Amino acid sequence: MSNSTSISPVPPEEKRAKMSTEAPEGILYGMGNPLLDISAEVPADYLEKYGLKPNNATLAEPKDLPIYQEIIDKYSVEYIAGGATQNSIRVAQWMLGRRFATSYIGCIGKDKFGTQLEKQATNDGVKVQYCVDEAEPTGTCACLITEKVRSLVANLGAANKYKVEHLREAENWALVEKSQFVYIAGFFLTVSVDSILAVAKHCAETNKYFMMNLSAPFISQFFKDQLLSVLPYVDILFGNESEAEAFSQAQEYGTKDLKEIAQKIAALPKENAKRERVVIITQGEDPVLLCKEGKITEFPITPIAPEDIVDTNGAGDAWVGGFLSQLVIGRSLDECIQGGHYAANVVIKRSGCTFPSQVDFKLS
Repeated sequence: MSNSTSISPVPPEEKRAKMSTEAPEGILYGMGNPLLDISAEVPADYLEKYGLKPNNATLAEPKDLPIYQEIIDKYSVEYIAGGATQNSIRVAQWMLGRRFATSYIGCIGKDKFGTQLEKQATNDGVKVQYCVDEAEPTGTCACLITEKVRSLVANLGAANKYKVEHLREAENWALVEKSQFVYIAGFFLTVSVDSILAVAKHCAETNKYFMMNLSAPFISQFFKDQLLSVLPYVDILFGNESEAEAFSQAQEYGTKDLKEIAQKIAALPKENAKRERVVIITQGEDPVLLCKEGKITEFPITPIAPEDIVDTNGAGDAWVGGFLSQLVIGRSLDECIQGGHYAANVVIKRSGCTFPSQVDFKLS
């Protein structure tokens, strides 16, 4: 860890009066695309068959639709409750421990996959209030693992049918009002920008934390206007190196320097002037970059032996979840990053975004 070891996420006057490791019920809220992950190890030529890339995420095109049944028929598959935001919320909930410290909203189908998603998230301690679409099936994500690296192909199904009207229902909006921290992955920009903006504006007006993830290169490339409409409300923005480079290219920054990109994003216009935007860029094995008040701090990752890696699916989501779990109980940003490292290291040693029953995280 370099430079500072006590970077505070908020000015001193905004700190919670008494920091506690016990998170209040409903403090962290997430909204996104609930998907059932169908995970399988496949040969590299299987990705080539569909024109897919390792370490990437895409929305399914018509040509990709045979993938889901093919991998079920040809390979050994695992079914795991997924969706980027839901993964992060589940991991944060696991680390926080207190039941219903987190809540989550999205749209599922009226089918067995939807029932399975709800059961797993609830068993994990997340308070879920899904919108249920009776026409579309629950969304699925093919998690194709090649040499421990994942390629994701999401068929949104019912997740694509989420409407702001569901959010505005009293019992659902109550989750937003109860929360103090909100996290939404950029994937949800393809579904309901109105819902994101409704929550984002509420956060700006009430000085709550609103956080987002760039999620995948295609978001910056093909949903640029939607992303730019939400960015002014973002207090903390997450992304990895390829996502940051895609954002830079889409915005014509003319640079691939990740530190410079982080600084440019942090300096973009912001609605809530009470705190400056923080930008966090992960780089796989390389140090995490944190930009706060225009300054870059690097945080080396916690190393992991290659033979201990099972697959990288969900590792990025887990990193964010670990970070969020510490942020909501008032930890400093460098301590939040330790939480991210811990959660990612646990998940990367397991298949998909799963975790053991016990948490043994300790701050260094």
